Amino acid sequence: MSSPRAGAPRPRASRPAASASGPQRPGTAPPRGRAADPARPADPPLGPPRPLHSPSGIGVVDKSVLILDALEAGPASLAQLVECTGLARPTVHRLASALIHHRFLSRDVRGRYVIGSRLAELASAAGDDRLVSAAGPILLRLRDATGESSQLYRRQGDARVCVASAERPIGLRDSIPIGTQLSMRAGSAAQVLLAWEDHERLVEGLQGARFTPTVLAGVRRRGWGESLGEREPGVASVSAPVRGPSGRVIAAVSISGPIERLTRQPGRQHAEVVVQAAHQLTEMVRKNPDAAEHGLGEDPGRP
Repeated sequence: MSSPRAGAPRPRASRPAASASGPQRPGTAPPRGRAADPARPADPPLGPPRPLHSPSGIGVVDKSVLILDALEAGPASLAQLVECTGLARPTVHRLASALIHHRFLSRDVRGRYVIGSRLAELASAAGDDRLVSAAGPILLRLRDATGESSQLYRRQGDARVCVASAERPIGLRDSIPIGTQLSMRAGSAAQVLLAWEDHERLVEGLQGARFTPTVLAGVRRRGWGESLGEREPGVASVSAPVRGPSGRVIAAVSISGPIERLTRQPGRQHAEVVVQAAHQLTEMVRKNPDAAEHGLGEDPGRP
């Protein structure tokens, strides 16, 4: 058999025909045997976790709920929220910013997203009827024990609202009708409602306040607050925190009256009984519905 002539072009090797499934990517083995059974379902792609609630059909609400559900497990960065919700990064950022504006979300010291205080306020407000009904007899006993008007305050946004009261029946008194909105910048009840807030709200609440960070540090250390003419000249008050099941401050129990009667150190005279009233209300709301039947000075756990 003769060899090809020198310089003659060598014949090209023919390419294998492309498979019916299309060209193969570099580094992948060609398919073996017959094609996969089309009736066999493909493995589902990995995706975000199943939402806790079925969609309502209102897209912006459903997406906002996805973000809130994702934060139930704890703080999360923007990237973590994107991964957990499966939403586009711009969408998560836009919705999270709106939720922060309305205080449904907040940021921790590391810049991560966390559940905001507004949700806690709304959850607490759902128990207002129980709280107010429990407060009635406790405030009456507090009034009788101190001889001064007593009140229960809850925070609503940038104000505190009197939701229950027991006024001194005769003589000079500090009258606060139920439903009255007062400033969060002055008064011992405002101190108590602000003292245990997170750092961001604490700094915000101190802007323009009549009290200082040192005063609030004292409130946290003692467990009660007092004021002299902060809210109104000539009026003194003593307040203590009421806490919900999570330990968060949800209300403040107060007494108030003229400085001449409460003296310039009202806490020394009345703090113990005010704290006791707040503790009884806390225990009644959290654990024992019958605790309101016991008087001041009694152990709520005793029959």
